[in-house]
Amino acid sequence: MNWLTSLPTVVLVAGWLILALLVAAVARVGVRALVPAGEQDRVPQIATPLMPTLGAAFAIFAALSLASEAGYLRAAEGLVSDEAAAASRLAWTATNPRVRSEPIHTALVDYLQTTRAREWDAAAAHPGDDPATAHAIARLERTVRAEAARPEPGSPASTELLASLDSVTSSRRARVAAASRELPALYVVTLVASGLALIVNAGALIFRSSLRTSLLIVGVASVVGLSLALLFALSAPWSGPFVVTGHPLDAVIGDLKSGFFDGGP
Repeated sequence: MNWLTSLPTVVLVAGWLILALLVAAVARVGVRALVPAGEQDRVPQIATPLMPTLGAAFAIFAALSLASEAGYLRAAEGLVSDEAAAASRLAWTATNPRVRSEPIHTALVDYLQTTRAREWDAAAAHPGDDPATAHAIARLERTVRAEAARPEPGSPASTELLASLDSVTSSRRARVAAASRELPALYVVTLVASGLALIVNAGALIFRSSLRTSLLIVGVASVVGLSLALLFALSAPWSGPFVVTGHPLDAVIGDLKSGFFDGGP
């Protein structure tokens, strides 16, 4: 499902709209061709009562799906903020008395830049598998633990260093785990099927109408197509159209480079 949710917004919108409109056209022509002439009068009698039920079913599925994915997008943004806060805490902890902050800050900058450049968009497809990021975080681990093992900083500072490092790695693991999430296939099939069934039923209602009158079904097809496009756009906040911003991490990188954590400008 990643290949679908990672498509650009224009492609998603155009693709689902074209599919919905195509289904509407095929439904109108198909009913006229497949239903015997003697039974065509019964088609509106059957299709009309089904419209409220199919419309309500699609509306409920779509509303629940979109609300869930929007909440997941907000949660993903929260994970990035938590990771940035953990990195900032480690940067400040490295400025404790008798702690050599420069190696830690250098390793932290390297890790943050690497994960932003190499792991951010790739996390959805291969969560946690980027070798460069793994090397950068291993270097950060070794640097911080080596500093915490020195007797000069003292036990409180060493404990704080290790706790801050653990917070950074735990935040990254939470982000990687979230990035590996996919929409359940059965969930998607049910939603798409309910939307297409609504369009087909609407097409059956206007199969005898003129071409101009039949254009009324375009509204139903457009709503279904746009709803499905929005759902898939929201479902990949790490590599899709609505990518979670990495500005919180970029801000920490900027502060580290400017010497902010060392009391610089």
